[in-house]
Amino acid sequence: MKFLPLIWSGVWRKPGRLVLTFLQVSVAFLLFGVLQGLKTGIEHAVAAARADLLIVHSRLSLIMQPLPLGLLDQIRSIPGVKVAIPVELSSAIYQSPSERIGIVAVSPEAGWPAAFTFTVAPDALAAFRNSRTAMLVTDAVAEKYGWKSGDHIPLIMPEIARRDGSTSWAFDVVGIYSDSDVGGGRYNVLISYPYYDEARASGKGNVNHFNVAVVDPGLAVTVADSIDRLFNNSSHQTKTESLRELAQSQMQSIGDFDFLIRAVIGAVLAALLFSTTTLMIHSIRERTPEFAVIKTVGFTDRTVFVLVLAETLLVFVGAALSGLALATLALPLGRMFVLGLAMPGAVVVLGTGLATLVAVLSASVPAALAARLRVAAALAGEGTA
Repeated sequence: MKFLPLIWSGVWRKPGRLVLTFLQVSVAFLLFGVLQGLKTGIEHAVAAARADLLIVHSRLSLIMQPLPLGLLDQIRSIPGVKVAIPVELSSAIYQSPSERIGIVAVSPEAGWPAAFTFTVAPDALAAFRNSRTAMLVTDAVAEKYGWKSGDHIPLIMPEIARRDGSTSWAFDVVGIYSDSDVGGGRYNVLISYPYYDEARASGKGNVNHFNVAVVDPGLAVTVADSIDRLFNNSSHQTKTESLRELAQSQMQSIGDFDFLIRAVIGAVLAALLFSTTTLMIHSIRERTPEFAVIKTVGFTDRTVFVLVLAETLLVFVGAALSGLALATLALPLGRMFVLGLAMPGAVVVLGTGLATLVAVLSASVPAALAARLRVAAALAGEGTA
């Protein structure tokens, strides 16, 4: 405890340099925390995706290659299928071209929510089933545009023309739904597929994919294989994947995410180590007379080494905790894009450990130079050994 004032005065010897070092370390560990939080969020998204909800799409493409609606009855005939629902995806413009809304057309037949990750109130579900022009909206859409049940909403669907050639569509809001899928669209709305398919001028009888819920999660793989085998020799070959498999494949499409994060963090910490070591060596050379004096009054080489190391640890650990705290505050802002973003306690512990390691590595050489200082040579102006 008696050395604390000495350590504190050493830390504040050059306030400008202290602030620069503190900011360098804080930014480095802010990035570390954000990347680790992003990794946690992605892992949560993959783990939370349902393995028992299957998506049946064309083997050629999930979006661009449609499937005929006629496949639906054959899919429903496969043992283990609980519910199978056609799904058509599109987009619409509300008021201005910059205001895009995702359109999800589903068939509102009995039990259809079981084939999705949606939650809908019973009264809204009944209203959606009973009206051909009904529309369910997410709470994000309702809040953004001020929509409520009973509102008649005009939309423009540029890619989907009606039979009369118009791209103007209108729907009636009957309720709000929520989507528990971590990858679910916050700005999507649900409309009736039968009405949509009947009213459009082209593409009738086609869908982007089918959602299939199985009676037992343990049958998901078996059912998926059965569906693909059923259409293996047809002109519309399918690929059936669970939501979890789709999430995993999307992650793999951007490469080894863990390796990318490790590479970025490694590069940042290496650059931090190089810059702070250089600053520390320069600082020790400036403080040569000071170290010569304290060694003259009885401080041992080991004590000097520990003092320099303690100064560095104080700055690094404090700055690292500051950066991790900022990352913890920043991550909730990203939850509108990736649900599950969080700062696990293990990341804080790991970050503190890395800060300690970088501090020790940065300070070791400068501290050794200070410890090996020859008093007579230093007082004579010859510098460190």
